[in-house]
Amino acid sequence: MTSDVENLKQQACSFIDKMAAELIEISHDIHDHPELNFKEHYAAERLARAATKHGLDTTIGAYGVPTGFAAQHGTGPTVAIVCEYDALPGIGHGCGHNVIAAAGIGAALAAVSVCNSSGGSVRLLGTPAEEGGGGKISMGRNGAFQGLDAAMMVHPADADLTTIDAIAIQQLLVEYTGRASHAAAAPEYGRNALDAAVMGYIGVAALRQHIAPTERVHGIFIKAGDKPNIVPRESSMDWYVRSDTIATLQPLKSRVLACLEAGAVSCGCTMTHQWDDRPYAEMLTNGPLVASYVANSAALGRVVRDPRDCGHAVVGSTDMGNVSHLVPSIHPMISIAPRGTAIHTEEFAKHARSHTADLAILDASKAMVMTAIDFWTSAPRQSLVAKVFSEENTSTDVL
Repeated sequence: MTSDVENLKQQACSFIDKMAAELIEISHDIHDHPELNFKEHYAAERLARAATKHGLDTTIGAYGVPTGFAAQHGTGPTVAIVCEYDALPGIGHGCGHNVIAAAGIGAALAAVSVCNSSGGSVRLLGTPAEEGGGGKISMGRNGAFQGLDAAMMVHPADADLTTIDAIAIQQLLVEYTGRASHAAAAPEYGRNALDAAVMGYIGVAALRQHIAPTERVHGIFIKAGDKPNIVPRESSMDWYVRSDTIATLQPLKSRVLACLEAGAVSCGCTMTHQWDDRPYAEMLTNGPLVASYVANSAALGRVVRDPRDCGHAVVGSTDMGNVSHLVPSIHPMISIAPRGTAIHTEEFAKHARSHTADLAILDASKAMVMTAIDFWTSAPRQSLVAKVFSEENTSTDVL
């Protein structure tokens, strides 16, 4: 049986080697055409076209999301290969989603080539708007992750790690309303909405020293007035509130909101707020699945370390965390840049179109498809994956 599994892995890896030039071209093409949340029409069409070209009938606009896509092949236990392809404002692919997309297509098509022999099924999912839009949540509400036995994707970073340290996050939009007046002739009649926002900001800044070291709160001013000699009638802010888990996020949200409301009270203004209805949950990394990925990466000459053991972590938030509460999942990080190169930077965007990134695409594709083969060909492993997921998953309210 071992030799049969190894033969299947070799077959899948050979398929990826034959596709290498095409996968790299896809990555470069998406990198050269960065698109923001839910506007990724070029990338979605490019990826769907590549999948269809290789015989995987792919639907754009899948699960009610115009720039999402999906395809499925085979019967038996179903493994989802997840693609991301949205970019960041100003810095393009500073998170390297072009690498994720190309690696995902490579892994999915290689999986199609062996899933019948492996006794499994593969579902390719193109999930837009990871950078704050919650594309996976939107697709998940329409059934994208139903009927799955496992899900995986690989994200570029400055190190090879078993997982991203993904914490829960929810976006908050706040608007203050005061009363306009001439700032010199009649300031006493004004109620300064900008001052209210500033006071709220200061309140949150003071709060930061009394929250957990792993929690994060950061915001920006969106609107701050129209002209210096007019007391600002309106102001607005955009905030991200992050905590270790979706459960611990709830009390932190209340504390942040209280600070912002105090700003309104102190300046005689009113405040309205809206929490985004797609909060991101923390990532639950499935132990048996990631152990398989680590072993397969080692066979490719790539050493993948646990952030808790090596002392190097990539902290952020992702809607793949929500997926991990619905189905056993992994989200390992693959090195494409020198150690210490932060994601979401112009420097990282350059590395996302480098020779190192190109090699990572091939390794990520191979490691994922080999992990899928391990899962399909081992009933004990399938049982262990499900058992660990059942024991570790305590939250289902993520959609």
